[in-house]
Amino acid sequence: MRAKGTKLAGVVLALLSVLLCLVFLWLLWTYVPRASVRWGLLAVGAGICCAAGLWIWYQRRQVTVFADDLCTTLDALMSGRQPEGYRPYEDSLTARVQGKLMQYYDIMNEGKVQSQRDKETIQGLVSDISHQVKTPIANMKLYTGILQNPLITEEKQAAFLKTMEEQVNKLDFLMQSLIKMSWLETGTFTLHVEEARLSDTIARAMNGVWAKAEEKGIQLTADCDSGITVKHDPRWTAEALGNILDNGVKYTPPGGRVSVSVQPWQFYTRIDISDTGIGIPENHYHDVFQRFYREEAAAAQEGVGLGLYLANGIVTRQKGYISVKSRVGEGTTFSVYLLS
Repeated sequence: MRAKGTKLAGVVLALLSVLLCLVFLWLLWTYVPRASVRWGLLAVGAGICCAAGLWIWYQRRQVTVFADDLCTTLDALMSGRQPEGYRPYEDSLTARVQGKLMQYYDIMNEGKVQSQRDKETIQGLVSDISHQVKTPIANMKLYTGILQNPLITEEKQAAFLKTMEEQVNKLDFLMQSLIKMSWLETGTFTLHVEEARLSDTIARAMNGVWAKAEEKGIQLTADCDSGITVKHDPRWTAEALGNILDNGVKYTPPGGRVSVSVQPWQFYTRIDISDTGIGIPENHYHDVFQRFYREEAAAAQEGVGLGLYLANGIVTRQKGYISVKSRVGEGTTFSVYLLS
């Protein structure tokens, strides 16, 4: 319908132009008796008509070029190529429209890249989870099969049941860690930041590792003025500090020491968690905060490599950060910085 309407408008315009020319000629021959004046006015009219025709042709030519440039730009973008006729620094309508199309293309392309990243992250996460749960499930199946043997002694049954309980606890710990990790990565957990005493948060974190430290004969100490308050989420911050403390207790030999000290700064409050453990090589400072990362020297210790990852995620979401300083064989200090 639109094409027919455009064609009809063109025919009507052409008929009106012819009619105006005929009316102009009739007026000349009727009201201008002198031939020289009549032909002069006719020449002027013809010149005006020619100029108007050229102007219309030029405008239509510009529109055609504009449309061709846009089509070329769109074809290139749809093919994933940079447009050959793109003129970003030219002050013209074509350049402005091309610029907007390029901005839209960049936004859409970034969305596509982000979608691919998310897909790869999910695939990696599924792979990591399947790898982590494989061992305890396989062990539970093995011990279940052994326990079904009627000839097994009660002593061995008790030993296998205890081992199965340990595997169930390990699986439960893994599932809880994965749930917390999913909360962090999807942003579904909520922080309730408030002005609270830091000593209470540290005590809450230390309570979670006190039994393990006692079992290994590790000295656990804290030095924090009870008057120091910081804007933070006590529950989640205690979770983060507890994960760092658990790491310290886990990788410190029996009879070692794990200590917590607090130092207020102008903009941040610094919490140092130091241990006398196995230490971390300097080239792995960044790696220890990665999901499921574990040092080769720590492979014999129980764990899944999520504690520091969760701690870092919790602290950074409170606009803080964690740094690490360590010497292999001497110990490690994790420094947690929270906004004062």
